[in-house]
Amino acid sequence: MSEDGRITAIREVGEFGLIARMKSALGGTKSDDVIVGIDDDAAVYRIGGGRVHVVTTDALTEGVHFDRLMMPMPYLGSKCIAVNVSDIAAMNAVPRYATIALGIPDNLSVEDVEALYRGIRMACDAYDLDVIGGDTTAAHGLTLSVTVIGEAEIDRIVFRRGAQPGDLLCLTGEVGASYAGLKVLLEQRRELQEKGEDYSPNIEPFHHVIQRHLVPKPRLDVIRAWAELDVKPNALIDISDGVASEVHHLCNNSGVGAEVFVAAIPVGFETRNVADDFEEDVDTYALFGGEDYELLFTAPSEMTELMDETTFSVIGRITAEPGVTAMLANGESFPLEMGGFQHFEGDTDADRDA
Repeated sequence: MSEDGRITAIREVGEFGLIARMKSALGGTKSDDVIVGIDDDAAVYRIGGGRVHVVTTDALTEGVHFDRLMMPMPYLGSKCIAVNVSDIAAMNAVPRYATIALGIPDNLSVEDVEALYRGIRMACDAYDLDVIGGDTTAAHGLTLSVTVIGEAEIDRIVFRRGAQPGDLLCLTGEVGASYAGLKVLLEQRRELQEKGEDYSPNIEPFHHVIQRHLVPKPRLDVIRAWAELDVKPNALIDISDGVASEVHHLCNNSGVGAEVFVAAIPVGFETRNVADDFEEDVDTYALFGGEDYELLFTAPSEMTELMDETTFSVIGRITAEPGVTAMLANGESFPLEMGGFQHFEGDTDADRDA
């Protein structure tokens, strides 16, 4: 209850407003070793010898983040690790260890759990980290809460807050594919529910986007390439909630603005085909589709000239003036709203369609 006796519904303040309230209730950190806490993709604290630990926790909840009808257990296991590893990569660090808290409903079998953990093991092998502990408990729906601990030299860490006017706004890989994959899976589920035994899946033309949704791959390859070149960007974040949302996070944390060249945002042909099939604007997928887990970063041209040009695209520039503007190929421009998926606003991974 607030000081004036009013009860506030969480949806009134939204996910980020709630996080701000939680942070205020906790007060500041007590240790001088903490470099950054709640304000970035992961927490960072000193461990001595010029090195830091980078710690992140993400939860995946059945009915919110996934539907078991569309998410095979090995894929879910892989994804729960990947989304956390992506947060570590978004700090320019590498993962080392993980712990997993698993909430198990009555309708989950031992074989299901084994399949889940086979997927976890495959991801851990791919990203060179070990699961070193966790917890299991009964739950009404399947839930996974994963904590990953990463490590880096202190001067290699990159935050959201470092963007500088004149920086190039850059993006690895392609975006919109995970959202396109979700659209296809939701449509296939709808057909299954309508047709029952007469249902015949048609997913082969959409293999790439479905894989991008079910089995995201955090961009540790880019982090390692930067280390080999001995370069790092000025600001960095991963694409979990959509390009538009993440650009706003970078700008708000850095006290700058940005111009986003919409036509320059890389979108794959399968994603474009899905948008056409649903008679939707592919730019919506590019700007507001989440869960791509690519890296969005700002850097001076001197750095990008050293990088492999096939690994990233320049999609805009950082400006001194606040605000984010979308620039279209025809010369038109408009203020770019934050958008992206937000919790506590009545939609879930199982039923959202925008």
